Amino acid sequence: MAGRTIAIGDIHGCADALAAVIDAAAPDRTDTVVTLGDYIDRGPHSRGVLEQLVALAERCRLVPLLGNHEEVLLDAVRDTRRLRRWLNLGGPDTLRSYGWVAGGPRRALADWIPASHREFLAPCRSYYETATHFFVHAGFVPERPLAEQPALALRWRVTDATTAVPHHSGKVAIVGHTPQQSGELLDLGFLLCIDTNCVRGGWLTALDTGTGQIWQANRAGQLRMRNGASAGPSA
Repeated sequence: MAGRTIAIGDIHGCADALAAVIDAAAPDRTDTVVTLGDYIDRGPHSRGVLEQLVALAERCRLVPLLGNHEEVLLDAVRDTRRLRRWLNLGGPDTLRSYGWVAGGPRRALADWIPASHREFLAPCRSYYETATHFFVHAGFVPERPLAEQPALALRWRVTDATTAVPHHSGKVAIVGHTPQQSGELLDLGFLLCIDTNCVRGGWLTALDTGTGQIWQANRAGQLRMRNGASAGPSA
């Protein structure tokens, strides 16, 4: 029997929320879990999030996508001239989760972030697709095939419900990046935005794209279960 395809929205260091939705969804080796990126920054426990994701890859098929925050971190690791950009996006929150203290000893960025975590992030994908759905961190150019999407669209495009249009493939898009202040999914039928603003007081969302089942948890790890997303046919 084919397993489920479960998407998880922007985590941003909310380790307790991630633990709660993983525990509720209970993925196993038959399931595919697609994490949409932005695992780090802004929230308090980026290190704990990455530790959980590394462990999750041992119990299911994990497909981690690259978010704009991971992109900027990896750029900073490669080129110290790009460090300030990452710091301005919430990098200090991530560093604190690894033990950094303002005014403490100066160390290279790669010395703070363990190699295992950098090695987890470096090969993260730009997109993932099934027969019925595709998954990107931020957005897409509707008329272009996924393999030809510009990085700017995949990791930085903001979803605007008033102007969004379907992808030419006809597949349902599952996206994050644009925080939904209400804590509810943005459901346009042809597109579902599941960044439900956990780090700023909303919820972390996990979505079974086959059934529309939704699991949500807040930063404290308190869980609520929802139904009714128009996730389309089984992925």
